[in-house]
Amino acid sequence: MKILFIYPNVGSQVGFNYGISHMASVLKQGGHDVKCWQICEDLAPLPTKESFNAFLQESAPDLIGFSVVTNQWSYTRKLALWAREAVSAPLIIGGIHATAATRPILETGLFDYVFSGECDEAILEFADKLSKGEDVDSIRNLALIRNGDVIINPVRPFPVIRELPFKDYSVFDFQRIIDAKDGWVGLIASRGCPFSCSYCLNHQIKERYKTDLNCSPGDLNFVRHFDVGQIIEEIRFIINNYKRIKMFIFDDDLFTFSKDYVKEFCEAYRRLCDIPFVVNGHFYYFDEDRARYLADANCKIVKFGIESGNRRVREEVLNRRMSNQLIREKIQVANRFGLHSSVFIMIGLPHETEEDILDTIHLTAQARPGRFRWTKFFPYPGTKAAELSLKGGYVNLDKMENLKNFTDESCLDFDMKHNFFLEKVGRIFPWFVNAYSDLPAALFYAAKVDKILAMDHEKWKAISPGIIDEDRRISERFVGQGLSHYAIKYNAFTGVISDYFTAED
Repeated sequence: MKILFIYPNVGSQVGFNYGISHMASVLKQGGHDVKCWQICEDLAPLPTKESFNAFLQESAPDLIGFSVVTNQWSYTRKLALWAREAVSAPLIIGGIHATAATRPILETGLFDYVFSGECDEAILEFADKLSKGEDVDSIRNLALIRNGDVIINPVRPFPVIRELPFKDYSVFDFQRIIDAKDGWVGLIASRGCPFSCSYCLNHQIKERYKTDLNCSPGDLNFVRHFDVGQIIEEIRFIINNYKRIKMFIFDDDLFTFSKDYVKEFCEAYRRLCDIPFVVNGHFYYFDEDRARYLADANCKIVKFGIESGNRRVREEVLNRRMSNQLIREKIQVANRFGLHSSVFIMIGLPHETEEDILDTIHLTAQARPGRFRWTKFFPYPGTKAAELSLKGGYVNLDKMENLKNFTDESCLDFDMKHNFFLEKVGRIFPWFVNAYSDLPAALFYAAKVDKILAMDHEKWKAISPGIIDEDRRISERFVGQGLSHYAIKYNAFTGVISDYFTAED
């Protein structure tokens, strides 16, 4: 069977789809012909309707599969409409958005089948049966409409990932992805996360699997690691087959979960290469031992989620139970071992006040991470945080439907005053952090922030478009004077301490 995966990756950072790469390998091992089309303007011009349909007609797939995250859903619908006009092949869809919004997707009538959860095994069973003309309706992880009724089949147990075949990189233009990401190469050593943050779909996935499999949380085996040897061989393969690699970045939800695994990996990695790498950590699963293992293996950046600096918001809205003291202490651990700490920040949360946002700014300034990435909160379908947002009457459904990124604006509407405050903070978050810090340039930024907060809409609209360029000019001046400060670097939503980017330059 000829299978074409379509991976919409538009208006966001260039991605690599681990799910497609594994499914492509499983399907090829099963004798199927697999291609993938990553649609991303950073890799090639976006297709017109004519060029899109011409490609489908020329390639003539027997099956077309989309893998979609929520912010790509609007664009995906358009592609599916085009595909319906061009070919008669069945359309299927999977990915995190399909898992979260299975029924609404089916009810659009655009897709013949929707896959939920991890489908490395389900996709092969589906393709095998479809190619033989056999009935597919009872396949686990599959949803469909029959005689007007929505049928959502139960999921099967999570795959044993150590038994999966080696990921297929050939279905992607992987060298072009590396070059588009300036030498940063994504890897994943595990699947699953032990936490149930309200804004993440993990809690919904775990609940779905517990219900369908009638098992306890402990029996789910949700957090699974690839064997260290598998990951080392994958890295060796990438190094031997691709060029211009500057950094490996592990996209595991929580790389530092198992101390023994971190130690084993770092020891093996040191023997293989000295290419720097990045991991995701958690303040509860990070200590001096882990920091030492990572630093000795040439890990450069450890990323943590702070999200909010207000404990009430963290606990009641986000279901993240940790203290500000713990956050500050663990960032200092990273700093002591020469690891560049990176933290994630969210603003515009349901039931969040202006004072709560100021708490987030204060904590970021006090903790002094190496960098922070800030974003506007987005209520992913099916999450508890989305329920809170909807119940609170905050969600602008039109904005939610069409929002392509979560940095420029929010799909939550508060009162005009709070919306305006969020717009200002979200535009130039590093200035606020600098203003509340004990950095040498704090007084300068405090004066800038005071002026911004005093501006009416007309004055703000006049200066806002040029504020990032102004940040660059100010930063260049302070760098010349040797004054530490945070400045916007690498993209429009990352603030980086000048000590780091001046050393890097």
